[in-house]
Amino acid sequence: MKKSMSEKIAVRLVAVGLVAMALTTLLCMVMFHSVFEKQVVRDLQLTAKDIALACERMEDSEDLGSFGGGELRITLIAPDGTVLFENQSSAPMENHLDRTEVRQALESGEGSDQRMSETLGYDTYYYAIRLSNGNVLRVATEAKNFFSIYDDAVPAVLVSCVLILLLSVLLAFFLTRQLVRPIVTMANNLDDVEKNVPYKELEPFAKAIALDQKNRQNGEKIRRDFTANVSHELKTPLTSISGYAELIETGMAKPEDIAGFAARIRKEAGRLMALVGDIIQLSELDDASEEGAGKLTMEPVDLAAVVNECVQDLQPAARKAYLVLSAQTEPVMVEGSRGLLMELCQNLCDNAIRYNRPGGKVEVTVRNVAGAAELCVKDNGIGIAPEHQQRVFERFYRVDKSRSKATGGTGLGLAIVKHIAILHNAKIELESEAGKGTSIQVIFPEQN
Repeated sequence: MKKSMSEKIAVRLVAVGLVAMALTTLLCMVMFHSVFEKQVVRDLQLTAKDIALACERMEDSEDLGSFGGGELRITLIAPDGTVLFENQSSAPMENHLDRTEVRQALESGEGSDQRMSETLGYDTYYYAIRLSNGNVLRVATEAKNFFSIYDDAVPAVLVSCVLILLLSVLLAFFLTRQLVRPIVTMANNLDDVEKNVPYKELEPFAKAIALDQKNRQNGEKIRRDFTANVSHELKTPLTSISGYAELIETGMAKPEDIAGFAARIRKEAGRLMALVGDIIQLSELDDASEEGAGKLTMEPVDLAAVVNECVQDLQPAARKAYLVLSAQTEPVMVEGSRGLLMELCQNLCDNAIRYNRPGGKVEVTVRNVAGAAELCVKDNGIGIAPEHQQRVFERFYRVDKSRSKATGGTGLGLAIVKHIAILHNAKIELESEAGKGTSIQVIFPEQN
């Protein structure tokens, strides 16, 4: 079961609090012990100096037993390491010349050391001073070490930790609610998401949501417009077919008119089939765009060969329209779908033929420009006015509706071209002037 955002934030806040508490406690213990140790050494040093001053005036070393009260260990050591006096032991003791603090005192006048005593949990601190007669006075005291010094404090520390933990949980819960509440409010007002952004870090997220909403709305509008346009485009030929068929069926058509009506029915049926074919292809291209170009079979294609074949296939249509259709190509390889590239070329050339004048010409060129392939279809036809140039690639958009329908155009040719170009990561550039002609360039990405 997935945890909610609030639970995750609360858990992480508590974890951060516990880690911070543990580190703070450890740091305080280290600092306190350091101060404690320095204080012990300082007190031992002052005590040793006081006892040394008194020892200088003593005639008998046994008088040192009056110092310490059992808490201080006082030892008098000869220059050769022999123990002359020990206030906590009357038994003979081993030579102390190897003791660090004793060697330091003999060499420099003072010495100190710290060693673990035989009693677990305690450290012994030593301080030694060389007297004027050459003997060494050593004073020692035992103190709790780093761990044992806190043994008595463990219950209090544990109780404090539990209280801090409970407080951390409550604060984490409260802070989490305060942090998450604005986000929930933003989520409940997605229509104006950019106006309800509680934190600066969420601004890119809000912009992405707003952009997605805008794209969805545009997509929905395009679908509605497409549905309405499809219905209108299908209704026109179907109405004509139905009308002519009804005239023939009811016997209202004269025998000499039947052939003409049949020809019109065939023409409208052909137009209908072309429209349905373009709609199906556009739908397939939409699916391919959503799934990505990786779903298509991409392979190296000689764009010049595709264009030459396309121009040859359209020569009859060009001659019928009294146009000259020519191609100037050079071998250029592109990564793409040969079938779709053929469709792109055919739609561009077909569009140039339809919107031209008798005696006009259509020139198709393919060339290599700095490693990139460029396909250009140029005509000297009726051209496109500036106000229409940004919309000619929209579905069912026609600059001259009467001319398009008269020549059998579906209004989807350039929309199909646009989708095929997108699938091949190509860009389209259009240059046109009303009454002088149009040039459309498709520039494919540079090949490696």
